[in-house]
Amino acid sequence: MTRFMATLAGLAVLIGFAAVLAQGPPPAAASKRWLIAHRGASAYAPENTVPAFRMAADQQATFVEFDLRLTKDRQIVCLHDDSLERTTDVEEVFPDRFRSVPGAGGQPTRRWMLEDFTLDEIRKLDAGSWFGLSFHGTRIPTFAETIDSLRGRSGLFIELKSPEKYEGIEKMVLAELKAKGLDRPGADPKTPVLIQSFTASSLQMLAGLGTKLPVHFLVSAKDAPQWLTPDGLGRIKVFATGLSPEKTIVRDHADGIARARQLGLLITPYTFRASAVTGFPDVRAEMAHYLDTSGVDGVITDNPDLMPATPPARR
Repeated sequence: MTRFMATLAGLAVLIGFAAVLAQGPPPAAASKRWLIAHRGASAYAPENTVPAFRMAADQQATFVEFDLRLTKDRQIVCLHDDSLERTTDVEEVFPDRFRSVPGAGGQPTRRWMLEDFTLDEIRKLDAGSWFGLSFHGTRIPTFAETIDSLRGRSGLFIELKSPEKYEGIEKMVLAELKAKGLDRPGADPKTPVLIQSFTASSLQMLAGLGTKLPVHFLVSAKDAPQWLTPDGLGRIKVFATGLSPEKTIVRDHADGIARARQLGLLITPYTFRASAVTGFPDVRAEMAHYLDTSGVDGVITDNPDLMPATPPARR
């Protein structure tokens, strides 16, 4: 980028932030505390699969969160990792289709990368048995299959996973949502849609494509010092409607979270797990603390059935 272009980009951010401030600080609050099921009800069913999605809907999730990537033939599928060996039987089905990549200590390790497999090949994989034999034969779902499994039952909390690796995925996701009649807010009140990513440039691209859907920026603890400043939050507000911060950020950057709320950004921290609770009796108590004392708008959890039954009313 030339110095002139960089100056223009900086001015654009400042102008956008000024416009936000001119509107005044709207109250940052969802009308109802959001229960967001992380990769479906992933404590009880294999993550990012239709059984996990349906179980989350049965457990009254406001939204089901899932991850999207592209296959070799550019089909949109639900998968968290960039490779297949952790959550499928790819090593048995395609034993010779691995790459050798540097692992821990520099030792080579075998990885079966998603981008090396077509959708037809992906459909041959068992994505359930690793979690439990009762899920034998479960498949990696496409984006379209995921929408169909949840439509009318829960909202879609879509994460674009490493979108910088998949040129054009933003346009493809919006096109699929349009084909399903879900590309605008309120199109189906029973199936609200939100898109999130750790990649700011991807979310900026979505804004450039004209989407009016709500967008959340995922922020990890290591990146919080960069983004939870007044300048960082001003930049976020130009392209996002909310933050999905790592939950420790809510505790460790309380001033930044307060500034985010003053700008009207919703706060939906991740990830609450019954298997990883520190400083609370259980995950239900932990989520209740974040919802009540910290005043977040929703929680992203592996255990949607353990959401506090009656969240306190907003003050």
